[in-house]
Amino acid sequence: MTRLQKWKQRAKGIKRDVYSLYLAYRDARTPWYAKVFAALVVAYAFSPIDLIPDFIPVLGYLDDLLLLPLGIVLAIKLIPAEVMADARLKAEESARTEKPMGWLGIGMVALIWLVLAGLCIWLIVLR
Repeated sequence: MTRLQKWKQRAKGIKRDVYSLYLAYRDARTPWYAKVFAALVVAYAFSPIDLIPDFIPVLGYLDDLLLLPLGIVLAIKLIPAEVMADARLKAEESARTEKPMGWLGIGMVALIWLVLAGLCIWLIVLR
């Protein structure tokens, strides 16, 4: 297996894990604190806005290479194992049959960023 194939396989694994976190977030068996953290990880993964902009040499991709996988690992540890196993099975089934998230995912990310922007404006300007 070439290096490029390994990287592609890892990228698919991250994509699958993010969708699994999205499904686990929606499960009633997931504790509230795990839901909050999983929602933040999923929103960050699908967000076009990075913590460190990609045009900054070396550091620009640091968040994509370290922060996102670290967030995924932490979120998986917070979610009960049986919930995560069910979410992974659903994600695998969905990957074979349909496109995951689509407009719902875009809407979720946009809503989270709008709420955060509104909170920042409220804290800075209106306080």
